[in-house]
Amino acid sequence: MAQSNADVTSLDPVWDQVVSDAEASVAAEPALGGLIHSNILHHASLEAALSYRIATKLASDGMPEQILREVSNAAFKDKALGTSSRTDLVAVFDRDPACHRMIQPLLFFKGYQAIQAYRVAHWLWNQNRRDMAYYVQSRVSEVFGVDIHPAAKVGKGIMIDHAHSIVIGETAVVGDNVSMLHSVTLGGTGKEDDDRHPKIGNGVLIGAGAKVLGNIKVGYCSRIAAGSVVLHEVPPCKTVAGVPAKIVGEAGCEQPSVSMNQLLANGCGQ
Repeated sequence: MAQSNADVTSLDPVWDQVVSDAEASVAAEPALGGLIHSNILHHASLEAALSYRIATKLASDGMPEQILREVSNAAFKDKALGTSSRTDLVAVFDRDPACHRMIQPLLFFKGYQAIQAYRVAHWLWNQNRRDMAYYVQSRVSEVFGVDIHPAAKVGKGIMIDHAHSIVIGETAVVGDNVSMLHSVTLGGTGKEDDDRHPKIGNGVLIGAGAKVLGNIKVGYCSRIAAGSVVLHEVPPCKTVAGVPAKIVGEAGCEQPSVSMNQLLANGCGQ
């Protein structure tokens, strides 16, 4: 019997894989059963699981978990958040060689969890619930070491590896399918109060410790070498390195953020 259109559109292969991984993990390590059941298997969707995970991570003496779950549940009613969360999860699974199962980012990777909490804060910001958005930002910074202003615009398919000391400023824009490593700053160059932060194109790879400063554009599918300080616009499909950063060659690959190759001599790396 053929499936109806409703049956087809209800399929969720990403969540199905998370559940399958969770069941396998409980079987292999029963001591983690409580953690895995409460965070994954007790929920009917990725959105519900993320709401629970975000709330338990960001709750404090002054902000009960239940309130944060209600806030997160409201945010995840926006279908765009669910789409972005799934795309981010697949991006981490595909690009991070330390990620072997879909369950890992949801339970253990602070980069993935911090981005999803940012998405809730950004939703709150757009709902003009600014103080609650700032609360979420503050707690994400304290808990995960990732400081993303809730007004910043971040696309989907984002992978932040290790995710320690990430800073993304208020007027920054990050495109789709961007990968960055720890200690990256997308910051301003002073105390000006206007459009003052970088605009990162789709498919960009930003190496560990890189600083991109000012209202400058980083072109699509470019690479920023680890430790670089970028102060000027970067054309598409180029590699920049140094302090201050200069163009040192082509990106060497159609999708640097996917290949994750950071060697200056070889962009694609097979």
